[in-house]
Amino acid sequence: MTIPPEKITSEPRLNPGDEAKPGTPGAAEDLCDACGGKGTLDNGGACTECGGTGRVMRGIGGG
Repeated sequence: MTIPPEKITSEPRLNPGDEAKPGTPGAAEDLCDACGGKGTLDNGGACTECGGTGRVMRGIGGG
């Protein structure tokens, strides 16, 4: 299967639990609150908040 060039992007895919894109100043990777960093939910399915990674991007910068 070939992906058309217009569908290829270098932008990282964000999950619902992400507050910022990776590499954003003042943001860092953190454990997902929904699954506790496991990547799976109690029902055995992949966590939808973190996309099954167990990690989300959070704003950590102060002001």
